[in-house]
Amino acid sequence: MKVAILAGGFGTRLSEETQIRPKPMAEIGGRPILWHIMKIYAHHGLTDFVILGGYKVDFIRDYFLRYRAAHSDFTIDLATGEVEWLEVRTENWRVTVLDTGQESLTGGRLLRARRYLEGGTFCLTYGDGVSDVDIGGAIRSHRAGDAWCTLTAAIQPGRYGVVQIAEDRRTILGFGEKRAGDGGLINGGFFVCEPEVFDLIDGDRTTWEAEPMERLIERGKLACHIHEGFWQSMDTLRDKHVLEAAWASGAAPWKIWRD
Repeated sequence: MKVAILAGGFGTRLSEETQIRPKPMAEIGGRPILWHIMKIYAHHGLTDFVILGGYKVDFIRDYFLRYRAAHSDFTIDLATGEVEWLEVRTENWRVTVLDTGQESLTGGRLLRARRYLEGGTFCLTYGDGVSDVDIGGAIRSHRAGDAWCTLTAAIQPGRYGVVQIAEDRRTILGFGEKRAGDGGLINGGFFVCEPEVFDLIDGDRTTWEAEPMERLIERGKLACHIHEGFWQSMDTLRDKHVLEAAWASGAAPWKIWRD
């Protein structure tokens, strides 16, 4: 199963970082938050990634093109260019990096990746949030129903739009405004999708969280997987400091993989 990661926005609320690099390349513990997200998925056995880049996509391209050399010991013959890898430290990942447009919105980015993803069920997430979410559980929950998309709903105080869920705790009825501290559930990303979702996206200027979500709700095809554990996005410099402190403590809640 492939994993699509939205990584092309301008990240204006984190301008301290994004003036020089795309937000998914902002580092936590010396590694881009994008890497942390990919490690979460890899822990659950998902290692085929499609990165939906846009703003400063060359930073993402360069990172993965140089990944093996940057993390491994080697000997190079400068006369011939021949490289002998002495100790290779890399990941068993397959990574596709796409330029989905500088101005595309989240739905438009996903639509531009259609031919790389429409072979079957795929996962989708944002390039700026980490969690100890049970990806395997979300996939099983998705497959147990007939939804076209299953959204992971997470608990997060303040500033996010609340998800309105039916009594069965599986069906999403709509979205609303959230008041700080009310304990509601928010869109935590970590979607599981069927190829049918592509037909709900109009074009580059479509926001994934708007018309496609509304159309899924109208059709009764948007399901919910509830995550009651850790979830944190990196929208602001304060959020970055929170994540940095958690990583430095040696007990980052989202680090579910072994070194």
